[in-house]
Amino acid sequence: MKILIVGSGGREHAIAWAASKNKKVEKIYCAPGNAGIAEFAECVDIGAMEFDKLVSFAKEHTIDLTIIGMDDPLVGGIVDIFEAEGLRVFGPRANAAIIEGSKAFSKDLMKKYEIPTAAYENFTDPQKALEYLETVKMPIVLKADGLALGKGVLICNTLEEAKEGVKTLMLDKQFGDAGNEIVIEEFMTGREVSVLAFCDGKTIRCMTSAQDHKRAKDGDKGLNTGGMGTFSPSPFYTKEVEEFCEKYVYQKTMDAMAAEGRPFTGILFTGLMLTEDGPKVLEYNARFGDPEAQVVLPRMKNDMIEVMEACIDGKLDQIQLEFEDNAAVCVVLASDGYPEKYDKGFEIKGLDTFKEKEGYYVFHAGSKFDGDKIVTNGGRVLGVTAKGEDLKAARANAYAATEWIDFANKYKRNDIGKAIDEA
Repeated sequence: MKILIVGSGGREHAIAWAASKNKKVEKIYCAPGNAGIAEFAECVDIGAMEFDKLVSFAKEHTIDLTIIGMDDPLVGGIVDIFEAEGLRVFGPRANAAIIEGSKAFSKDLMKKYEIPTAAYENFTDPQKALEYLETVKMPIVLKADGLALGKGVLICNTLEEAKEGVKTLMLDKQFGDAGNEIVIEEFMTGREVSVLAFCDGKTIRCMTSAQDHKRAKDGDKGLNTGGMGTFSPSPFYTKEVEEFCEKYVYQKTMDAMAAEGRPFTGILFTGLMLTEDGPKVLEYNARFGDPEAQVVLPRMKNDMIEVMEACIDGKLDQIQLEFEDNAAVCVVLASDGYPEKYDKGFEIKGLDTFKEKEGYYVFHAGSKFDGDKIVTNGGRVLGVTAKGEDLKAARANAYAATEWIDFANKYKRNDIGKAIDEA
């Protein structure tokens, strides 16, 4: 079996690692990939949005399954194009990936089908958005409607901040066309939990829970990032919360998308806020979370490829997901200055240590080869993941493993999973 993975980050590295464990898989390609993914896959110099080239490659190399890791190509319709060419592909079609591609769509879907979420209003007119802000309580949340690399969310504590946020998103276009429409949403407080799920359009099978840390600096300070680390499972995602979400969130979302003529096949990521009034949906994504994939996939007992094929074939109801009775923590090693300005091209040392250690993983997010050296090539460089018998052990192991790695402007948060101590 030949596999093609589309993407170049830590998520795709984790997918490549998981795919490599399937005994039927003889060859893995990744477009465009990175230096870490090259351990498991042949990296191909084709961009994730070069759909025609990807289709040609899949045909020429008789690819049996293409796995789309990233949001941009999914929202752009890559699955539709592959299917039209008779190619087997894992991921939602464009009309389903809109659940991530448009926050306004997903909020309206939740309202229509009574899926619990924060109160909100959508705006395409900046002046009307500013007028609305005069009528609401602070703090407030502003969200760019479209894709913004996980960074198009502004939490505003004062009216002045909120007005400046509207200017940033809608007038200054900091996130481009993603800010043509914005969602203004009530600010919710509570614990955040991420739940990934396999879907086949009808059936949904949830994976173990995780919690991401979006802010750049310790104490959840600094700018939003693509994610600075994560842990799994969340001690706050109790059996009671899980049962509520299975009844009122996950299956209802599947049924809602089907009722709208948008059956969802692929990975549905549900970001939850555990509020005093019960769990509410913060956001949906249409693919594996990054870095959530880096803690969830190493704990999954099932063969990932078999589950993905069951999704494509509409046979997910025949699968029961199983996870190890342990925990995992991922700490992101970033380039100092991320998510704003940072330097790259520094040699990364210490990577070989992970090959000798069971239960430790280093997933590359931004790396490349420079001759025979591996150098930094992004803001988020590596995700250092470790397992342990419980969350505290996994956290200690992950932070110890971050010391095995060295590069010139290495930066990390020191409080990933600190909430564990409060559980």
